[in-house]
Amino acid sequence: MVTFLRILGGLVILGVLALLAFLFVPVQRTAPTAQLPADWTPAPGQGEYVAIASDCVACHTAPDGQPFAGGRAIVSPMGTIWSTNITADKETGIGNWTLDDFRAAMVDGVTPDGTHLYPAMPYENYRLMTEEDIRALYDYLMHELPAVHAAAPKTELTFPFNLRFGIRAWNWLALSHGAGFKPEGRSELEDRGQYLVEGPAHCAACHSPRTRFMSQDGILATDRSFLTGGVIDGWNAPALRGPESAPQKWTLDELATYLATGRNAHSTANGEMGLVVEHSLQYLTDRDNLAIAAFLKGIDGAAVEVPETFAIITGAQPPAEADAAGAETERLLTEASPDMPLGARLYLDNCSACHFVTGKGAPGIFPELQANELVTGSETKPLISIILNGAEVQGTQKRPMNLVMQGYADRLTDGDVAELANFLRTAWGNDAAPVTSADVAKVRAEGVH
Repeated sequence: MVTFLRILGGLVILGVLALLAFLFVPVQRTAPTAQLPADWTPAPGQGEYVAIASDCVACHTAPDGQPFAGGRAIVSPMGTIWSTNITADKETGIGNWTLDDFRAAMVDGVTPDGTHLYPAMPYENYRLMTEEDIRALYDYLMHELPAVHAAAPKTELTFPFNLRFGIRAWNWLALSHGAGFKPEGRSELEDRGQYLVEGPAHCAACHSPRTRFMSQDGILATDRSFLTGGVIDGWNAPALRGPESAPQKWTLDELATYLATGRNAHSTANGEMGLVVEHSLQYLTDRDNLAIAAFLKGIDGAAVEVPETFAIITGAQPPAEADAAGAETERLLTEASPDMPLGARLYLDNCSACHFVTGKGAPGIFPELQANELVTGSETKPLISIILNGAEVQGTQKRPMNLVMQGYADRLTDGDVAELANFLRTAWGNDAAPVTSADVAKVRAEGVH
């Protein structure tokens, strides 16, 4: 009864706030951040490149659907939000939108009729884009991309989230940062990386934590929480700054290689990051991927030396040897004693051929399991799901070979998977909380997503 009343009270408060927003908070429409000449036109290919860098296709394309025609389900804490058609179709897309209408959607999250977009659309980040890129993207969607007649499913959330006018109050909290890009001025290349990370690539949408109002807690490079890690749809989006983060532990080459190919000597891109590589990062220029890598390497003040390009290692590389933290686990697996714990035995039987007794994996092919944030993260669903259902890393332009890991759902019981997962989360110096058989049963029941 107490829980019911608490929930009911929360809904009433949210409803009152939404009503107050409707009455007193005006619809926000931000003016252009730059006045361009009347005859300004984008450079050839600029609009398409902005669309790629902004990863528009990943959200606005349904599985097996037409590019940019919407209809993709986006899971949010408020419920399922359906992406819209952003082709130039006049009935089901944005064909009747003016440039000012388009800018309002990109910068303020407002459609021409005053409807507020749900912040699954990352206008918190896109408002940092330059006027040139916004206009180039508009030109591409209106005049270069084929129009597709396709009506996306209507988003219908429960009360109070269906009261879109309440987003006016949310915007007042979330859009406290002004529109337009403000470079830190460290170097031309790092400023380019800052622009891509803060704006088009909207990295903070996943890699920054969320406030109690579900806005991004850290949107600008100067924000303390910027890129300190987040959670999206049950996946950990790891921190991209701090001494233990991958950008600080990896070399600049390794980081740029990961962005361009979704793999390097340490890790492979899975989940949402796999989609970002598949639809966006692999198509950026080498210089832009280096710019992102340089910005992330220097985000906390470190001096960065940037090469002209980076080398993609494609040949077989010898596996790394175990380090001090992994020596005890390597010895346990190598000795293979009859009284070896079940989790270690399951690893030896099912995993060691690819990831090796060192936990270091095969560089550029099978990822490290030692200090792997997917393995040790607070969200255990991804690890359990990969053990049960396997995983696939799509080939890219620079690394065209697909990588496939088989699943073990038919071979291992829930208890076996829990034992194996717990071994991985504590081996080679890893230190993460245990997984239970009930956790595994829940993921198994959900099936493959």
